[in-house]
Amino acid sequence: MAEIEIGMGKSGRRAYGFDDIAIVPSRRTRDPEDVDISWQIDAYRFDLPLMASAMDGVVSPATAIEVGRLGGVAVLNLEGLWTRYEDADAVLEEIASLPADKATQRMQELYQAPVKPELITARIKEITDAGVVSCASVTPQRTEAYLEHILAGELDILVIQGTVVSAEHVSSTVEPLNLKTFIRKLDIPVIVGGCATYKAGLHLMRTGAAGILVGVGPGHACTTRGVLGLGVPQATAIADVRAARMRHLDETGVYCHVIADGGMATGGDVSKAIVCGADAVMVGSPLAAAAEAPGRGYHWGMATFHPTLPRGARVKTETRGTLSEILLGPARENDGRLNLFGGLRTSMATCGYLDIKEFQKAEVMVAPALQTEGKSLQKSQGVGMGH
Repeated sequence: MAEIEIGMGKSGRRAYGFDDIAIVPSRRTRDPEDVDISWQIDAYRFDLPLMASAMDGVVSPATAIEVGRLGGVAVLNLEGLWTRYEDADAVLEEIASLPADKATQRMQELYQAPVKPELITARIKEITDAGVVSCASVTPQRTEAYLEHILAGELDILVIQGTVVSAEHVSSTVEPLNLKTFIRKLDIPVIVGGCATYKAGLHLMRTGAAGILVGVGPGHACTTRGVLGLGVPQATAIADVRAARMRHLDETGVYCHVIADGGMATGGDVSKAIVCGADAVMVGSPLAAAAEAPGRGYHWGMATFHPTLPRGARVKTETRGTLSEILLGPARENDGRLNLFGGLRTSMATCGYLDIKEFQKAEVMVAPALQTEGKSLQKSQGVGMGH
């Protein structure tokens, strides 16, 4: 692909985010009721191509159960407040009450409490015993240490997650987790991430992972792009890892699922993520706006409380509706932030596609005027697409 010269001796590709592209309607349309938006990974089928992000302000055991009942799957952070405190609700209440200038420092203190391995097992079992698929995340450096307690809870799907996860981590101080060996000895599917490039995605797929998380820094609460200068806009990142999926499929005959992680606020964003190549989406901020969300109107990324280099912020969001309304409607607002998956279904129907795999074939255009063309009144009044 053509590169743009940054300066003498340095050039780079142009990359695109969701706001830079548009889905092009095709010659065919369908009834939304005829569209299938279900998704399956390993032995688990979900009515919604949704993973709720492993953020303490978004996913509790209770909200994980509710998301499961609504047709998606929620990821519980096994290194978060729910495994450090018996009464995590009280800690969440304190975090919600903190002034903005004190939030990060106090959260760092609260997250210094050690993870209690017995709570890992208990929290997973709480979800599993409710009859929904249990899914939980852990960082690569703690995966093996907590594995016994994870398996004791009878977890269904494991997510190994960090800001950036590679299949070739090098360390001079500790023996890094060998993802390929680890994943292949487990009897449960493993999803790994994040990554944002073709090469990184392909190497992670070759570890035997069932799915790959795509996204470095796009989340609304994430500050990685500012703190570290890292990131790839999501539309380009997903499309590149989609290409890696096709090569991996050609090489092995194994289909590895691509999950867009972060940067989506509306049903239109979800639709664009699918068209770029995602099989499902991982969202956090939209669900933090649910009445049931444990963050009480706030949410923060998994690295917000990093002891030396925080890479997230406690972000406030207004309550927009219940989890059911945010995911499935009905929508009382016209900005696409309610009924996210109704939006996906209608987008697919309008373009004439029957299921997720077909929708990935839809045409896209680079459309810098998409968000502003003809929207001057909405923008000036702060309504609709002018938010």
